[in-house]
Amino acid sequence: MENIIIGTGCLACALMAVREKRLLVAALWLALTSALVSWMMYRLGALEVAVVELSVGAGLVTVLFVFAINIAGDETEAQKSLLPRPLAWVIVALGVALLGWMVLPALQLDRFLASLSFPAGSIEDFRQMVWNERSLDTMLQVVLIFAGVMAVLGFLGSKPEHTEEKQP
Repeated sequence: MENIIIGTGCLACALMAVREKRLLVAALWLALTSALVSWMMYRLGALEVAVVELSVGAGLVTVLFVFAINIAGDETEAQKSLLPRPLAWVIVALGVALLGWMVLPALQLDRFLASLSFPAGSIEDFRQMVWNERSLDTMLQVVLIFAGVMAVLGFLGSKPEHTEEKQP
């Protein structure tokens, strides 16, 4: 049941990232999506993959997005789509159908049940891997995530400066 909640949260966050008009907020939705994917991978027993996804996907990539958005600006301009709308919907439907076929438990029930039967690992194994085997990577990612959070808070809290003054 928890896997379904995490998967639904991933889909909801990804949908919010796509629908968001402001790029900075969309980057934060993507970071939350990456964090939920990392949690799912941890639950499935892929401890190292979960750590890398959390540190790189939710940490480093988010920091890079925030700095790139800050440099380029958050202005969006209306552009005409390269694909006609019906063709885009056909491609989306095909992608959803292929994704459903790949993950539908009815088609691959044995693989799905086998992945759930593996133990997720103990918290002590996780601590050993993060703080002993990957300590330098972990500390660097903590610094980058902290810098990214501070930058996002600074960008969200700052008021836009008006360069034009009204003439009396």
